[in-house]
Amino acid sequence: MEQTVEQKLKALYELQTIHTKVDKIRQVRGELPMEVADLEDDVAGLETRIQKIKSELDDLEDDIVTRKNLIKESQANIKKYETQLNEVKNNREYDAISKEVEIQGLDIQVSEKKIREFGFEIVTKTQVYEKALADLDARKSDLDAKKAELGTITAETEKEENELTAQAEKAKAGIDERLLIAYTRLRGNAKNGLAVVTIQRDSCSGCFNQIPPQRQSDIRQRKKIIVCEHCGRILVDEQMALEAETV
Repeated sequence: MEQTVEQKLKALYELQTIHTKVDKIRQVRGELPMEVADLEDDVAGLETRIQKIKSELDDLEDDIVTRKNLIKESQANIKKYETQLNEVKNNREYDAISKEVEIQGLDIQVSEKKIREFGFEIVTKTQVYEKALADLDARKSDLDAKKAELGTITAETEKEENELTAQAEKAKAGIDERLLIAYTRLRGNAKNGLAVVTIQRDSCSGCFNQIPPQRQSDIRQRKKIIVCEHCGRILVDEQMALEAETV
């Protein structure tokens, strides 16, 4: 059976009333869901950073071990070359072996310099690593507290929200698709989630712009769906709101 305009308006206003109650419940949670999500991102980011720094520290330790092994090899080569110096037969051989001893000595100096640099880098990165660990503990603590707070609020309101959501789905079934699409779009564009609003003090209660007397009269007749010329919200008269409250 085709609905009258008045029935359509009442169905829309009823749906808006239910959604407004749901919005108020969700407002109690405030920014908590976003805060929890942000903290989860922080924790994940810090864990990735800590893992990266730990890997870099391990690589530096490996580099030091490699350099120490190179020093040992150079020291062994120097001993070998020094022994060979006692057995040289001419100046050319002596100069060649002496050059090798000098090269091995320079290699040792380079490795010792690198070890000092790696050591300094380890100290610096360790400080960053320890601070990141402390930051991670703090973020995890904050996250646990926010999750607990959100869990408490959700538990207190979950039953009511579920009931209202079921009511909203039932109310939607009585609204034709075209109107429901328009309502959903308006509600999504409005910061306060209001798509259907009443006239209050000769003004739209959504944007507070004044409504001309003739337009108010048309709204009260409930013969066509009228939207606010300023914000686009669907307008209903105050009497309809009163009737909805007494139902």
